[in-house]
Amino acid sequence: MTIPLDSAVHLKRLLAAGDVSAVEVARAAIDRMAVTEPTIAGFTHSVGEPLLQQASSIDQRRAAGKSLGALAGIPVAVKDVLCSADMPTTCSSKMLRGFRPPYDATVISRLRAADALLVGKTNMDEFAMGASTENSAFGVTRNPWDTSRTPGGSSGGAAAVVAASNVPLSLGSDTGGSIRQPAAFCGVTGLKPTYGRVSRFGLIAFASSLDQVGPLGWDVADNALLLSQIAGLDARDSTSLDAPVDDYMSAVAAADVRGMRIGVIRDQLESDGLDAETRAAVQRAIGVFRDAGAVIVDVQFKHTKYWVPTYYIIAPCEASSNLSRYDGAHYGHRSEITADEAKQMGPLVATYCKSREEGFGAEVKRRIMLGTYSLSEGYSAKYYSKALRVRRLIRGDYDEAFGQVDLLLGPVTPTAAFALGDKVDDPLQMYLCDLFTVGANLAGLPAISLPAGATAAGLPLGVQLQAPPLREAALFRAGAAFQKATDHHQQRPSL
Repeated sequence: MTIPLDSAVHLKRLLAAGDVSAVEVARAAIDRMAVTEPTIAGFTHSVGEPLLQQASSIDQRRAAGKSLGALAGIPVAVKDVLCSADMPTTCSSKMLRGFRPPYDATVISRLRAADALLVGKTNMDEFAMGASTENSAFGVTRNPWDTSRTPGGSSGGAAAVVAASNVPLSLGSDTGGSIRQPAAFCGVTGLKPTYGRVSRFGLIAFASSLDQVGPLGWDVADNALLLSQIAGLDARDSTSLDAPVDDYMSAVAAADVRGMRIGVIRDQLESDGLDAETRAAVQRAIGVFRDAGAVIVDVQFKHTKYWVPTYYIIAPCEASSNLSRYDGAHYGHRSEITADEAKQMGPLVATYCKSREEGFGAEVKRRIMLGTYSLSEGYSAKYYSKALRVRRLIRGDYDEAFGQVDLLLGPVTPTAAFALGDKVDDPLQMYLCDLFTVGANLAGLPAISLPAGATAAGLPLGVQLQAPPLREAALFRAGAAFQKATDHHQQRPSL
């Protein structure tokens, strides 16, 4: 039989019934990657044949009647920003090429405890800084729907390998839209959880107050299955929330929005930055939710025009601080210096400067410089401190809106996937890809991207639902209702 690598929930049932073995699943994933990887280039590292040994152990335990985890035998790919002791963790940067951490991130440990088959690490924008997966020391990842186009970023590899049906599930990270935007571009479902819902221990930081780990899969049910295994308190992460983990699969099963109040941020829907096909997708989604029994309410936000400028002050400031540790002295790339360089600057400073110059790519350097400038004496109050105050106003807009509605519905991205090379030399246009996603990160709220049709050229479109803190179950319930009424999540590229 054909192994369904595009549905974790279906695969879980087949494995439990004995209709397929974990070894057969692992072999199918390896074979599928051999077909797609030369074109898509979604992985920076893949486990390969040793995956069969992991799978065989699961089959033996299942045959012996031993207890197995909830993801036993299901292939999962992991963004190359999460530490794992048995695989390189590079952040797609020359700075960390070949680096092997001495420990696992908490989410990796939880996947292992759930008996997931960890197939490898996925490509990304270097240190998660980008919206197209073009800022990678390992080359460009391509969109399975159209290989001349970007899969999005920074979790472009994580979205692309799901869209290519290499694996049913992947883990990404979202600092300003880096799960949701690739999910929309690749026609899959992706969730950014509440800040603190999933441990960040072992997540290599870009912007510590914004980063969050989350799932990608074809549908809401697969997202719920993966989140249920990685969510929860972690004593090793001081920002981890001590709150019960809801029954996400029951929320998916409910699939009901009757009586739910869903708000639409009207100025986003009418934004000049939103193209006509994406606007039409949101309007169609409004109709789907209304027909399913939801009450649609227009809401006003006072500070949406400040989302992007606020984000692009706070995030680079935190990046400047976080990336200062990469100095060529402790681990990572270390440059050899000449006698003249040592004489001019001193050996230590010369090593720092040359290592960072060689190790970091252009976009990372740009953001470090932006952040360093914004934190410098005489400018910190003008930029960083003011951005923090505006961030509180943005959260206040959300709090006011959620006093009126249960969820918010809107676009994920201004357009469908753009061509590779279109924006890489225009940082401002690249940053505007985050126009509709950074608000949830600044406010620390959960948000999900749902497939919502296609352009006339056949490129996927997405819509976004946002919820109050720790209301992921409401997103799954509403998202499942949407996917029950539509078939956008069932479409597959012809790759």
